[in-house]
Amino acid sequence: MTPQFRDPTRCRARALLLGERLDLRSFPIADCLSTTPLTLHAGPGGGIAVLFRYGVVVLFGTEVDEEAAFLERLRPLVTNPYAQPETDGLEVRCGTSTGVQGGVVSVDSLALENLQVIADALSKSLVLSLYENRIQGEFDRIEPLSRELAQRGSIGGGSQRLLSKIGALMLIEHRMVGRAEIGDKPETLWEHPRLGSLYASLEDEYELHERQSAIERKLRVISETAHTLAEILDKRQLHRMEWYVIGLIAMEILINLLEFTGVLHR
Repeated sequence: MTPQFRDPTRCRARALLLGERLDLRSFPIADCLSTTPLTLHAGPGGGIAVLFRYGVVVLFGTEVDEEAAFLERLRPLVTNPYAQPETDGLEVRCGTSTGVQGGVVSVDSLALENLQVIADALSKSLVLSLYENRIQGEFDRIEPLSRELAQRGSIGGGSQRLLSKIGALMLIEHRMVGRAEIGDKPETLWEHPRLGSLYASLEDEYELHERQSAIERKLRVISETAHTLAEILDKRQLHRMEWYVIGLIAMEILINLLEFTGVLHR
């Protein structure tokens, strides 16, 4: 199936990461073009929208007013919407060869399956951009703690914030692997294996594998650092409690001695 765009030889793809997830179960799919991934008409001008449950919508061939109207329809379905959505886009053109160059992807036709493969790569690139920014922020927060440990041999503050960081990092990894399925091939390739070369070109263009590996390495480094700092704080608190116990025992002994000598009467 080929959507009826205004220009049958080209269209503009625009991807938006709207929030943590899209509740696609609540979306009316009576007029959908496809369910894997969910693909719908996005306006009277022939544009289409490809929706992903991890919060991304990719629009093809829509005008500004059509995009605004469609996003308004999606608003009730967005969980924890982002104040400033991540966006990306590229030009899709019909050509004699398939590939990506200079922000333009060439395909043999604007068939629906071609656009779905493009949408899959664009959506994953947006999710990676979001996680790259978040992880860099965690790097910036943990670095001063590591520097303090190297210079003073100890760190201040409580372990609660470190445990919070560890939990946030585990959540990022869960969303990246479990929800967005960054490392998986799009389901469209199962029905259209000939599109494997197109997806491989998009993977290379957006460096999906390399960026995912880099994120996973940073997650390990941050997680190991946070665990180490948390263990140091726990040991410090344990030592403090040991001294409290020693102090209480010493006080009890002193009181008993004073009572025994008659200096202190109950």
